Amino acid sequence: MHARLLTTIAVALLSACSPGNGSSAPADSQAADLTAGAAVTDGRPFVVSELARFDKPWAMAFLPGDGRLLVTEMNGTLKLLEPGGKSIDVSGVPEVDAGGQGGLGDVVAHPDFARNKLVYLSYAEAGDHDTRGAAVARAKLVVDNQGGARLADLKVLWRQVPKVQGRGHFGHRIAFGPDGHLWISSGERQKFDPAQDMQSNLGKIVRLNADGSVPADNPFADQGGVAAQVWSLGHRNPLGIAFNAKGELWEVEMGPKGGDELNRIERGANYGYPIVSNGDHYDGRPIPDHDTQPQFSAPAISWTPVISPSDMIFYSGDKFPAWQGDALISGLSSNALVRVVFDDQGAHEAERFDMGARIREVEQGPDGDIYLLEDGPKGRLLRLAPPAA
Repeated sequence: MHARLLTTIAVALLSACSPGNGSSAPADSQAADLTAGAAVTDGRPFVVSELARFDKPWAMAFLPGDGRLLVTEMNGTLKLLEPGGKSIDVSGVPEVDAGGQGGLGDVVAHPDFARNKLVYLSYAEAGDHDTRGAAVARAKLVVDNQGGARLADLKVLWRQVPKVQGRGHFGHRIAFGPDGHLWISSGERQKFDPAQDMQSNLGKIVRLNADGSVPADNPFADQGGVAAQVWSLGHRNPLGIAFNAKGELWEVEMGPKGGDELNRIERGANYGYPIVSNGDHYDGRPIPDHDTQPQFSAPAISWTPVISPSDMIFYSGDKFPAWQGDALISGLSSNALVRVVFDDQGAHEAERFDMGARIREVEQGPDGDIYLLEDGPKGRLLRLAPPAA
């Protein structure tokens, strides 16, 4: 997507995303002020522009090369935003079990999307006896000549095992690695012990081939079953996974009462939850810290008070050259965008920007600007761009 197309989206979406097409429109006066270019406040090195609003948005994905943006809403709606500003509801989305922290979740494009038009979705699906679990499906995005869009040939590639009761800690972020493997973060579903149970893929980071099959070189492949999917274990609610320029996988997850974590993900490593954590249980019961049991991998950073991380990227664009190689983490309870830097001494929080609302996702646009999705009803799609010279 070129900068010109993204600028077109920035202006046109303000009128395109209205109650008539399933999204709530921003107030006209606010939209006009934002698109004109908000003043830089509190020393922030960016201008914030509002592009659209959605009903409980969860994720977004820029489609390579064609100037379009996919946005998921937790209620099960998938939006396709055209370069001219038109908003299309994409049909053929799998049935989701929406409620609590569950619903339609992540969306990513296949690395070869320009040729195969494949997109990947995560979502909560219902099971028997009031149970549910996350799933990941693949489908072809078809846009017809009449302006409609649908998902075709949808196939479920992965499911959380087992399905359990409750509506929390699905995780289910998706990423493609530099070698084309499919990575999925799987929360422990607020059940604690499954994070250490290799008969379950809850509380794990999962590595698959792009078609959902299990790579033969996974660390636990010889155990078979769901254990063969697992790359790392001992996670609570991993809500951000991203690769840096070196090809290293990093993950950010919500801790319990304290102890949010940023981890470098290593092959076969155990990150200790719920045996160790730098936070405690919500009922006040203590959990031993990581440094009491060094056989478990300790986080590069832990946060107490928590930031409630929801997503992360590594910035590689030209618009914010001082941030190249840094991690940007979106925060829910912290209402923040958190910048993390890396050096010979490890990882360190460098800056925290108060965004005034819970932030559900952060993405880098093809233009090098930074895009945020706010959490909740009328959640805004925001663009962060450098101030005009």
